Amino acid sequence: MSQHYTRRNWITPKTVPYIFIAPAVILFSIFTLYPVISSFILSFQTREAGEYVFAGLDNYIRLFNDPLFFTALKNTFIILIVQVPIQLFLALVLASALNSKLVKMKAFFRISYFMPAITALVAYSIVFMIMLDENYGIVNYFLSFLGVDHIGWLTSTTWSKIALMIAITWRWTGYNMVIYLAGLQNVPDSLYEAASIDGAGKIRQFFYITIPQLRPIILFTFVLSTIGTLQLFDEPYILTEGGPNNSTLTISLYLYMNGFRYFDFGYASAIAYVLVIMIALLSWVQMKVVGDRD
Repeated sequence: MSQHYTRRNWITPKTVPYIFIAPAVILFSIFTLYPVISSFILSFQTREAGEYVFAGLDNYIRLFNDPLFFTALKNTFIILIVQVPIQLFLALVLASALNSKLVKMKAFFRISYFMPAITALVAYSIVFMIMLDENYGIVNYFLSFLGVDHIGWLTSTTWSKIALMIAITWRWTGYNMVIYLAGLQNVPDSLYEAASIDGAGKIRQFFYITIPQLRPIILFTFVLSTIGTLQLFDEPYILTEGGPNNSTLTISLYLYMNGFRYFDFGYASAIAYVLVIMIALLSWVQMKVVGDRD
């Protein structure tokens, strides 16, 4: 009788919601909150004689005097500035084309373009590594028919960046296309009909109707793509391992190398938190600039 009375005391309409969310909160605290706090503390520590000791801002001072970190930063921003606009523009063009009433078999094309986004990162990176092989790759094989000499896609400091951008574009263009396609469903056909009556062609409609109507969605995809590029790891790790001559070394790959190749977890944690701050600042600037324009 006393057990039943006690249970009724703590299971009430006010406590039931907390009981239901408790498992999620506990798991979040163990696997997300605790590692975040622990890594933040670790970023102020260094390993001496097998033990971690407090080192103040030493890891951050070392970071801003590390030329390899700035190389990784430069590589990451080159990919961000060049590849992301091209990828989003291609996604927007494809979405507009597949939204047209003139295109048949829309479901087939939508699935085809979206399939790369659900392909395993490692699997598609290995496929690209085989295709772009300088001596035996199918890409150089077809280029040879056009009289083009073999290109060192993965061995040249310039072409390796281009190869990386091609791989990323292939994977994520279809993903962004689907997002734009969903947004286009909400653009009234009357806008395009009115523009056609006024003599506006398809290209003018694209730049003066489609893009302005999708501006919030374009901002959303741009922020997502920026975050994804700053966290770029799988492709450079599998395709080039950051080479040649650190030409494809990204911030996330450099973080991984310090943490799991050199076991310098304090320095790796400092890199991680600088990366988090960069992502937050860039996202804020993008939201602020576009928000002010709207």
